[in-house]
Amino acid sequence: MTWHTSDRVITLRDKSRPFDITVEMLDGWRRHLSGRDASLISFYGFLSIFPLALAATTVLGIVLDGNENLQQRVTNGAFDNIPLIGDSLSNNPDPGGSIHVLILGLSGALWSGSRAFVAIHHAQDDCWEVSINNRAKTPRVRGRALLGIAILGGAQLGAMVLAGIVHGASLSAIGDLGIIASAVLVNIVSTLLIMRLLVSITPAWSDLWLGAVTAGVIVTALQHFSTALARYFTERASATYGSFAVVLGLVTWLGLMAIASLMCVEFNAARTRLSDPDAVRRGERFDVAIAP
Repeated sequence: MTWHTSDRVITLRDKSRPFDITVEMLDGWRRHLSGRDASLISFYGFLSIFPLALAATTVLGIVLDGNENLQQRVTNGAFDNIPLIGDSLSNNPDPGGSIHVLILGLSGALWSGSRAFVAIHHAQDDCWEVSINNRAKTPRVRGRALLGIAILGGAQLGAMVLAGIVHGASLSAIGDLGIIASAVLVNIVSTLLIMRLLVSITPAWSDLWLGAVTAGVIVTALQHFSTALARYFTERASATYGSFAVVLGLVTWLGLMAIASLMCVEFNAARTRLSDPDAVRRGERFDVAIAP
C-alpha cells in the first residue's frame, strides 16, 4: 500500500476535495515520471537560449543598424527576464550582423527549441494519461512543436509591446506594476494555448484555465525574482566562479520553470480525472501513460 492509498489519506480525501486533488496531482507526478520530463525540457531549453540569443542579436544588428537607441530598447525588453546572461546580451546587442552567424543561430535555436516543445508534448500526454496508441504521430508532434515556438515568440513580442505601452503612458508611479501585470497576462495566455494545443487529446478550456493562471503567475514570479537574485550572487562572485554560476543558474531557473509548469498540467489532469464519476481511483488504475 502506497502513502496515497492509506486509510488515513483516503479518509481525508473523501472529506476534502482540495486535498483529494492535491494527492492525485502528487501521485500523478510520481506515476508519470514528470520530474524526468521536466529535466528533459529544461535541458533542451538551456540548449536553445544561446543560439536563439545569437540569432536575435544578429537580426537586430542587421535591421536596426545605425539606430542604437531603438536597438537597446528592444534588446532590453527581449532579454530582461533571462537571468545571468540577460544584462550581457542587452549591453552587447550587435555581434556583427553576419548572415552566417544568423543561419547558425537560427538553425541551433530551431533544433533545440523544437526538441524542447516535443518534450513538452510528450510530458503533457503523460500527465493526461494518453495511451501510446492514441498519441499523435511524429509529424504532427513536430508541427505542434513549431507552433509552440511561434506561441512563445509571440508571447515575448506581446510582453515587449505591453511594456512599451506602459512606459509610453508615463505612468511612473504604477509603471512597474503595469509591466508585471502585462507579463502575467501574456504568460497566462501563452501557457493556456500550450496546454491546449501541445497534447494529443483536446481538453476543455474549462479544465485548463485554473492551472494556466497558476502557472502564469508562478512563471512571472520566477522571471522577475530569479533575475534579481542571480544579479545579486554574480556581482559578488569571482570571474571563475561567475562562469560556473551562469550555467548552474540558468539550468536551475529553467528547471524550476519546467517543474512549475508541469505541476500545473498535473493539477489540471487531476481535477479532470476526479470529476469523472467512472474514473478508477485509490491507486488501482494502471499507468496508461506507458501502456498500449
